[in-house]
Amino acid sequence: MQRTVFEPEHEMFRESARGFLEREILPNSEAWDKAGIVDKAMFRKAGAAGLLGMAIPEEYGGGGVADFRYNAVIVEEFTASGASAAGMCVTLHNDICLPYFIEYCNEEQRSRWFSGLVSGDLMTAIAMSEPATGSDLSGIRTTARRDGDAYIVNGSKTFITNGINSDLVIVVTRTSDDPHAGLTLLVIEDGMAGFERGRNLDKMGLHAQDTAELFFNDVEVPVANRLGEEGMAFFQLVNNLPQERLSIAVGAVAGAQAALDITLAYAKERTAFGRPVGTFQHNRFQLAEARTEVDLGRVFVDRLLEEHAAGRLTIEQAAEAKWWTTEMLRRVVDMGVQMHGGYGYMMEYPIAKAYLDARVQTIYGGTTEIMKDIIGRGMGV
Repeated sequence: MQRTVFEPEHEMFRESARGFLEREILPNSEAWDKAGIVDKAMFRKAGAAGLLGMAIPEEYGGGGVADFRYNAVIVEEFTASGASAAGMCVTLHNDICLPYFIEYCNEEQRSRWFSGLVSGDLMTAIAMSEPATGSDLSGIRTTARRDGDAYIVNGSKTFITNGINSDLVIVVTRTSDDPHAGLTLLVIEDGMAGFERGRNLDKMGLHAQDTAELFFNDVEVPVANRLGEEGMAFFQLVNNLPQERLSIAVGAVAGAQAALDITLAYAKERTAFGRPVGTFQHNRFQLAEARTEVDLGRVFVDRLLEEHAAGRLTIEQAAEAKWWTTEMLRRVVDMGVQMHGGYGYMMEYPIAKAYLDARVQTIYGGTTEIMKDIIGRGMGV
Protein backbone atom coordinates (compact mmCIF):
# COMPACT_ATOMS: atom_id res chain seq x y z
CA MET A 1 0.00 0.00 0.00
CA GLN A 2 1.45 3.35 -1.03
CA ARG A 3 1.80 5.83 1.80
CA THR A 4 0.82 9.44 1.15
CA VAL A 5 1.67 11.09 4.47
CA PHE A 6 5.27 11.91 3.53
CA GLU A 7 6.47 14.45 0.97
CA PRO A 8 9.69 14.12 -1.11
CA GLU A 9 11.60 16.22 1.43
CA HIS A 10 10.70 13.75 4.17
CA GLU A 11 12.02 10.87 2.07
CA MET A 12 15.28 12.76 1.48
CA PHE A 13 15.54 13.22 5.23
CA ARG A 14 14.88 9.47 5.63
CA GLU A 15 17.91 8.68 3.50
CA SER A 16 20.03 10.94 5.68
CA ALA A 17 18.74 9.29 8.88
CA ARG A 18 19.33 5.83 7.41
CA GLY A 19 22.89 6.74 6.50
CA PHE A 20 23.53 7.96 10.06
CA LEU A 21 22.17 4.68 11.41
CA GLU A 22 24.45 2.64 9.20
CA ARG A 23 27.53 4.71 10.09
CA GLU A 24 27.08 5.49 13.76
CA ILE A 25 24.44 3.25 15.34
CA LEU A 26 24.42 -0.25 13.91
CA PRO A 27 28.18 -0.91 14.27
CA ASN A 28 27.93 0.00 17.97
CA SER A 29 24.47 -1.16 19.03
CA GLU A 30 25.56 -4.55 20.37
CA ALA A 31 28.29 -2.99 22.53
CA TRP A 32 25.84 -0.40 23.84
CA ASP A 33 23.32 -3.11 24.68
CA LYS A 34 25.96 -4.86 26.78
CA ALA A 35 27.05 -1.62 28.43
CA GLY A 36 23.46 -0.60 29.18
CA ILE A 37 24.05 2.90 27.80
CA VAL A 38 25.03 4.61 24.56
CA ASP A 39 28.26 6.52 24.09
CA LYS A 40 27.21 10.12 24.52
CA ALA A 41 29.43 11.13 21.60
CA MET A 42 26.79 9.57 19.34
CA PHE A 43 24.29 12.18 20.46
CA ARG A 44 26.57 15.03 19.42
CA LYS A 45 27.12 13.29 16.07
CA ALA A 46 23.34 13.14 15.66
CA GLY A 47 23.27 16.90 16.19
CA ALA A 48 25.99 17.45 13.60
CA ALA A 49 23.99 15.26 11.17
CA GLY A 50 20.92 17.49 11.55
CA LEU A 51 18.85 14.90 13.43
CA LEU A 52 18.19 17.06 16.51
CA GLY A 53 16.00 20.11 17.03
CA MET A 54 14.30 20.20 13.66
CA ALA A 55 11.54 22.41 15.13
CA ILE A 56 13.90 24.87 16.85
CA PRO A 57 14.06 28.22 15.01
CA GLU A 58 16.86 28.71 12.50
CA GLU A 59 18.38 31.64 14.40
CA TYR A 60 19.38 29.17 17.10
CA GLY A 61 20.76 26.63 14.64
CA GLY A 62 17.65 24.47 14.34
CA GLY A 63 15.73 23.38 11.29
CA GLY A 64 12.98 25.93 11.79
CA VAL A 65 10.36 23.43 10.62
CA ALA A 66 7.62 22.46 13.09
CA ASP A 67 6.64 19.34 11.14
CA PHE A 68 6.41 16.21 13.29
CA ARG A 69 6.66 14.03 10.20
CA TYR A 70 10.44 14.52 10.30
CA ASN A 71 10.42 13.15 13.85
CA ALA A 72 8.32 10.21 12.65
CA VAL A 73 10.89 9.38 9.98
CA ILE A 74 13.62 9.07 12.64
CA VAL A 75 11.41 6.89 14.84
CA GLU A 76 10.58 4.59 11.93
CA GLU A 77 14.18 4.20 10.76
CA PHE A 78 15.65 3.56 14.21
CA THR A 79 12.92 1.05 15.03
CA ALA A 80 13.06 -0.79 11.71
CA SER A 81 16.81 -1.25 12.09
CA GLY A 82 16.41 -3.00 15.45
CA ALA A 83 18.28 -0.17 17.18
CA SER A 84 15.28 1.48 18.82
CA ALA A 85 16.93 1.33 22.26
CA ALA A 86 20.01 3.20 21.09
CA GLY A 87 17.82 5.67 19.25
CA MET A 88 15.56 6.46 22.19
CA CYS A 89 17.90 9.15 23.48
CA VAL A 90 17.33 10.94 20.16
CA THR A 91 13.58 10.38 19.92
CA LEU A 92 12.94 11.26 23.57
CA HIS A 93 14.90 14.48 23.08
CA ASN A 94 13.11 15.48 19.85
CA ASP A 95 9.59 14.19 20.39
CA ILE A 96 8.98 14.51 24.11
CA CYS A 97 11.36 17.01 25.71
CA LEU A 98 11.92 19.69 23.06
CA PRO A 99 8.25 20.74 22.80
CA TYR A 100 8.41 21.97 26.41
CA PHE A 101 11.47 24.10 25.64
CA ILE A 102 10.08 25.40 22.36
CA GLU A 103 6.67 26.31 23.77
CA TYR A 104 7.57 27.57 27.21
CA CYS A 105 11.11 29.02 27.18
CA ASN A 106 11.47 32.77 27.45
CA GLU A 107 14.04 34.66 25.38
CA GLU A 108 16.79 34.36 27.99
CA GLN A 109 16.27 30.60 28.24
CA ARG A 110 16.24 30.22 24.47
CA SER A 111 19.57 32.03 24.26
CA ARG A 112 20.98 29.83 27.02
CA TRP A 113 19.83 26.40 25.88
CA PHE A 114 18.63 26.23 22.27
CA SER A 115 21.97 25.99 20.46
CA GLY A 116 23.06 23.11 22.73
CA LEU A 117 19.75 21.34 22.20
CA VAL A 118 20.40 21.39 18.46
CA SER A 119 24.12 20.53 18.53
CA GLY A 120 23.73 17.63 20.96
CA ASP A 121 25.83 19.31 23.65
CA LEU A 122 22.70 19.30 25.82
CA MET A 123 20.85 15.98 26.08
CA THR A 124 17.45 16.17 27.74
CA ALA A 125 15.21 14.04 29.94
CA ILE A 126 11.83 14.54 31.57
CA ALA A 127 11.18 13.30 35.09
CA MET A 128 7.55 12.59 35.98
CA SER A 129 7.31 9.08 37.45
CA GLU A 130 8.10 8.57 41.13
CA PRO A 131 8.51 5.42 43.23
CA ALA A 132 4.93 5.77 44.49
CA THR A 133 3.19 7.29 41.46
CA GLY A 134 3.20 6.85 37.69
CA SER A 135 0.26 7.93 35.54
CA ASP A 136 -1.47 9.77 38.41
CA LEU A 137 0.10 13.24 38.26
CA SER A 138 -1.87 14.31 41.34
CA GLY A 139 0.24 11.85 43.32
CA ILE A 140 3.55 13.63 42.65
CA ARG A 141 5.43 14.30 45.87
CA THR A 142 8.70 15.90 44.70
CA THR A 143 8.47 19.39 46.20
CA ALA A 144 9.80 22.78 45.11
CA ARG A 145 9.70 25.44 47.81
CA ARG A 146 10.16 29.05 46.69
CA ASP A 147 13.04 30.79 48.45
CA GLY A 148 13.71 34.21 46.96
CA ASP A 149 15.07 33.82 43.44
CA ALA A 150 15.27 30.04 43.69
CA TYR A 151 13.27 26.90 44.37
CA ILE A 152 14.52 24.30 46.85
CA VAL A 153 13.72 20.88 45.38
CA ASN A 154 13.44 17.65 47.38
CA GLY A 155 12.24 14.23 46.28
CA SER A 156 13.00 11.44 43.84
CA LYS A 157 12.02 10.15 40.41
CA THR A 158 12.35 6.74 38.79
CA PHE A 159 12.18 5.08 35.35
CA ILE A 160 13.73 8.19 33.78
CA THR A 161 14.85 7.70 30.19
CA ASN A 162 18.22 9.40 29.51
CA GLY A 163 18.52 9.57 33.29
CA ILE A 164 22.27 8.90 33.30
CA ASN A 165 23.38 10.78 30.19
CA SER A 166 21.12 13.83 30.34
CA ASP A 167 22.41 17.38 30.82
CA LEU A 168 19.01 19.06 31.34
CA VAL A 169 16.17 17.35 33.19
CA ILE A 170 12.65 18.76 33.08
CA VAL A 171 11.37 17.87 36.55
CA VAL A 172 7.70 17.89 37.49
CA THR A 173 7.56 19.36 40.98
CA ARG A 174 4.85 20.18 43.48
CA THR A 175 4.71 23.86 44.45
CA SER A 176 1.35 23.73 46.25
CA ASP A 177 -1.20 21.21 47.51
CA ASP A 178 -3.65 21.80 44.68
CA PRO A 179 -3.90 18.47 42.75
CA HIS A 180 -3.69 20.18 39.36
CA ALA A 181 -2.67 23.81 39.79
CA GLY A 182 0.05 22.80 42.25
CA LEU A 183 2.55 21.41 39.73
CA THR A 184 5.46 23.32 38.18
CA LEU A 185 8.15 22.43 35.61
CA LEU A 186 11.74 23.17 36.60
CA VAL A 187 14.87 22.47 34.54
CA ILE A 188 17.54 20.91 36.73
CA GLU A 189 21.02 20.94 35.23
CA ASP A 190 23.78 18.38 35.50
CA GLY A 191 26.13 19.31 38.34
CA MET A 192 23.67 21.22 40.50
CA ALA A 193 24.46 20.61 44.17
CA GLY A 194 22.16 17.99 45.70
CA PHE A 195 21.17 16.46 42.34
CA GLU A 196 22.23 12.81 42.32
CA ARG A 197 21.71 10.00 39.83
CA GLY A 198 21.00 6.55 41.18
CA ARG A 199 21.22 3.20 39.44
CA ASN A 200 21.10 2.67 35.72
CA LEU A 201 18.16 0.31 36.08
CA ASP A 202 18.48 -3.28 34.85
CA LYS A 203 15.57 -3.70 32.44
CA MET A 204 14.03 -6.66 30.61
CA GLY A 205 14.66 -5.02 27.22
CA LEU A 206 15.82 -1.77 25.59
CA HIS A 207 19.20 -2.37 27.16
CA ALA A 208 21.16 0.37 25.36
CA GLN A 209 18.76 3.02 26.63
CA ASP A 210 19.77 4.29 30.07
CA THR A 211 16.91 4.42 32.57
CA ALA A 212 17.71 5.81 35.99
CA GLU A 213 16.59 6.82 39.43
CA LEU A 214 17.08 10.53 40.23
CA PHE A 215 17.37 12.10 43.69
CA PHE A 216 16.98 15.74 44.72
CA ASN A 217 18.28 16.78 48.13
CA ASP A 218 17.81 20.52 48.75
CA VAL A 219 18.67 21.29 45.12
CA GLU A 220 18.70 25.05 44.62
CA VAL A 221 17.13 25.72 41.22
CA PRO A 222 17.01 29.33 40.00
CA VAL A 223 13.57 30.70 39.18
CA ALA A 224 15.18 31.46 35.81
CA ASN A 225 15.07 27.68 35.18
CA ARG A 226 11.29 27.47 35.46
CA LEU A 227 9.46 26.54 32.26
CA GLY A 228 6.35 28.66 31.97
CA GLU A 229 4.40 29.93 34.94
CA GLU A 230 4.27 28.40 38.39
CA GLY A 231 1.39 25.98 38.83
CA MET A 232 0.87 25.34 35.12
CA ALA A 233 2.71 21.99 34.71
CA PHE A 234 -0.42 19.83 34.68
CA PHE A 235 -1.82 21.75 31.74
CA GLN A 236 1.56 21.83 29.97
CA LEU A 237 1.84 18.05 30.31
CA VAL A 238 -1.70 17.44 29.09
CA ASN A 239 -0.94 19.61 26.06
CA ASN A 240 2.23 17.72 25.10
CA LEU A 241 1.41 14.11 25.98
CA PRO A 242 -0.56 13.44 22.75
CA GLN A 243 2.59 13.94 20.66
CA GLU A 244 4.52 11.59 22.95
CA ARG A 245 1.85 8.93 22.49
CA LEU A 246 1.74 9.42 18.74
CA SER A 247 5.52 8.96 18.64
CA ILE A 248 5.16 5.66 20.52
CA ALA A 249 2.45 4.55 18.08
CA VAL A 250 4.70 5.34 15.10
CA GLY A 251 7.43 3.19 16.63
CA ALA A 252 5.00 0.39 17.47
CA VAL A 253 3.83 0.07 13.87
CA ALA A 254 7.40 0.18 12.57
CA GLY A 255 8.43 -2.43 15.14
CA ALA A 256 5.53 -4.70 14.22
CA GLN A 257 6.43 -4.44 10.53
CA ALA A 258 10.05 -5.32 11.30
CA ALA A 259 9.00 -8.32 13.42
CA LEU A 260 6.66 -9.50 10.66
CA ASP A 261 9.42 -9.19 8.05
CA ILE A 262 11.82 -11.20 10.24
CA THR A 263 9.21 -13.89 10.86
CA LEU A 264 8.10 -14.12 7.24
CA ALA A 265 11.68 -14.59 6.05
CA TYR A 266 12.19 -17.34 8.64
CA ALA A 267 8.88 -19.02 7.74
CA LYS A 268 9.93 -19.22 4.09
CA GLU A 269 13.38 -20.68 4.87
CA ARG A 270 12.77 -22.99 7.84
CA THR A 271 11.39 -26.41 6.89
CA ALA A 272 9.46 -29.01 8.86
CA PHE A 273 8.11 -32.29 7.54
CA GLY A 274 9.70 -31.52 4.21
CA ARG A 275 8.25 -28.05 3.54
CA PRO A 276 8.62 -24.42 4.70
CA VAL A 277 6.85 -23.81 8.00
CA GLY A 278 5.04 -20.82 6.50
CA THR A 279 3.12 -23.07 4.13
CA PHE A 280 1.20 -24.76 6.95
CA GLN A 281 -2.29 -23.29 7.03
CA HIS A 282 -2.18 -22.24 10.68
CA ASN A 283 1.07 -20.37 10.18
CA ARG A 284 -0.11 -18.85 6.91
CA PHE A 285 -3.22 -17.57 8.64
CA GLN A 286 -1.19 -16.06 11.48
CA LEU A 287 1.09 -14.26 9.04
CA ALA A 288 -1.96 -13.00 7.15
CA GLU A 289 -3.55 -11.71 10.35
CA ALA A 290 -0.33 -9.95 11.35
CA ARG A 291 0.01 -8.29 7.96
CA THR A 292 -3.60 -7.08 8.15
CA GLU A 293 -3.12 -5.62 11.62
CA VAL A 294 0.12 -3.88 10.67
CA ASP A 295 -1.51 -2.36 7.59
CA LEU A 296 -4.53 -1.18 9.60
CA GLY A 297 -2.30 0.32 12.27
CA ARG A 298 -0.16 2.13 9.71
CA VAL A 299 -3.15 3.68 7.93
CA PHE A 300 -4.56 4.98 11.22
CA VAL A 301 -1.23 6.33 12.47
CA ASP A 302 -0.45 7.96 9.11
CA ARG A 303 -3.83 9.67 9.27
CA LEU A 304 -3.05 10.96 12.76
CA LEU A 305 0.32 12.24 11.53
CA GLU A 306 -1.62 14.33 9.02
CA GLU A 307 -3.99 15.51 11.75
CA HIS A 308 -1.06 16.44 13.98
CA ALA A 309 0.65 18.35 11.16
CA ALA A 310 -2.62 20.30 10.76
CA GLY A 311 -2.87 20.96 14.52
CA ARG A 312 -5.93 18.77 14.97
CA LEU A 313 -4.62 15.75 16.91
CA THR A 314 -6.77 15.15 19.99
CA ILE A 315 -5.94 13.58 23.33
CA GLU A 316 -8.39 10.74 22.65
CA GLN A 317 -7.04 9.99 19.16
CA ALA A 318 -3.48 9.77 20.47
CA ALA A 319 -4.65 7.46 23.26
CA GLU A 320 -6.43 5.22 20.74
CA ALA A 321 -3.30 4.96 18.62
CA LYS A 322 -1.01 4.37 21.58
CA TRP A 323 -2.90 1.50 23.18
CA TRP A 324 -3.97 -0.31 20.03
CA THR A 325 -0.65 -0.20 18.16
CA THR A 326 1.42 -1.26 21.17
CA GLU A 327 -0.92 -4.16 21.92
CA MET A 328 -0.78 -5.08 18.23
CA LEU A 329 3.02 -4.99 18.38
CA ARG A 330 2.94 -7.33 21.35
CA ARG A 331 0.74 -9.80 19.46
CA VAL A 332 2.92 -9.74 16.36
CA VAL A 333 6.25 -10.27 18.12
CA ASP A 334 4.76 -13.03 20.26
CA MET A 335 3.55 -14.76 17.12
CA GLY A 336 7.01 -14.34 15.64
CA VAL A 337 8.73 -15.96 18.61
CA GLN A 338 6.29 -18.87 18.52
CA MET A 339 6.77 -19.45 14.80
CA HIS A 340 10.55 -19.50 15.26
CA GLY A 341 10.15 -22.36 17.73
CA GLY A 342 13.17 -22.90 19.97
CA TYR A 343 15.23 -20.46 17.94
CA GLY A 344 12.82 -17.70 18.89
CA TYR A 345 14.05 -18.01 22.45
CA MET A 346 17.69 -17.53 21.44
CA MET A 347 19.08 -14.01 21.73
CA GLU A 348 21.15 -14.48 18.58
CA TYR A 349 17.89 -14.31 16.63
CA PRO A 350 16.56 -10.74 16.23
CA ILE A 351 12.97 -11.79 17.02
CA ALA A 352 14.00 -12.50 20.63
CA LYS A 353 15.39 -8.99 21.08
CA ALA A 354 12.29 -7.55 19.41
CA TYR A 355 10.11 -9.45 21.90
CA LEU A 356 11.98 -8.06 24.91
CA ASP A 357 12.09 -4.51 23.56
CA ALA A 358 8.37 -4.54 22.73
CA ARG A 359 7.01 -5.54 26.12
CA VAL A 360 7.35 -2.16 27.82
CA GLN A 361 5.53 -0.25 25.11
CA THR A 362 2.07 -1.02 26.50
CA ILE A 363 3.31 0.50 29.77
CA TYR A 364 5.40 3.63 29.22
CA GLY A 365 3.78 6.80 27.97
CA GLY A 366 0.62 5.73 29.78
CA THR A 367 -0.54 2.15 30.18
CA THR A 368 -3.16 0.54 27.95
CA GLU A 369 -5.62 0.76 30.82
CA ILE A 370 -5.00 4.49 31.29
CA MET A 371 -5.40 5.07 27.53
CA LYS A 372 -8.76 3.32 27.53
CA ASP A 373 -9.85 5.37 30.53
CA ILE A 374 -8.92 8.60 28.69
CA ILE A 375 -10.95 7.49 25.67
CA GLY A 376 -13.91 6.48 27.80
CA ARG A 377 -13.96 9.78 29.66
CA GLY A 378 -13.78 11.58 26.32
CA MET A 379 -16.95 9.68 25.38
CA GLY A 380 -18.68 11.01 28.48
CA VAL A 381 -18.71 7.80 30.48
